[in-house]
Amino acid sequence: MAAYLCRPYSEKPLEEDNRSRLLELLRTLAYQEGEFTLRSGEKSRFYLDGKQITMRAEGSYLLAQEILRRLEDIDVVAVAGPTLGADPIVGAVCALSYPAGKPLDALIVRKEAKDHGTGRLIEGPELPPGSPVAIVEDVVTRGGMVQHSIRAIEAAGYHVARVICLVDRQAGGVDEIAASGYTVDPIFTLREIVQAYSSSQASEPSL
Repeated sequence: MAAYLCRPYSEKPLEEDNRSRLLELLRTLAYQEGEFTLRSGEKSRFYLDGKQITMRAEGSYLLAQEILRRLEDIDVVAVAGPTLGADPIVGAVCALSYPAGKPLDALIVRKEAKDHGTGRLIEGPELPPGSPVAIVEDVVTRGGMVQHSIRAIEAAGYHVARVICLVDRQAGGVDEIAASGYTVDPIFTLREIVQAYSSSQASEPSL
């Protein structure tokens, strides 16, 4: 079983320590090279599985800390994101925000409204009109699900204050969201992960 070092929450890691460890987790756990078919049907020589980070204890914890740090300079009352990629992220941020002294509610945006019960498109507590909300996501490729979440949050009467993603896959999605007038804050770009992976491969001794 792999051993993971997880710092107590009271010992807030330095920004670079936090980010460096997240990059190491992305390199070793989330990034793969090979032949893959993406959801769009396109072929790719690599695959990036953000859930290998967001659904592990250490990765979830470090990512939530990093998101909270990036939200310190703006007034938001909730974090939201599209199911399924954002589900573990909003939960972790919501939980860690409470002991941090800045409690943030969690909202999950469905792909489509439920056809039963309340018929909700957005799951979670109702917020006052105009409430500022941060959108989070694991990996942004074309940005379609983030755009869907933005539309849903705004249609509910809230304000999208920032968009934060773990990885910008550099396939146009982040640029398109930014071009629509939203502040987008990727923690990593695909280029950084590929460089880290290539460096690690080059440093490994050949057999």
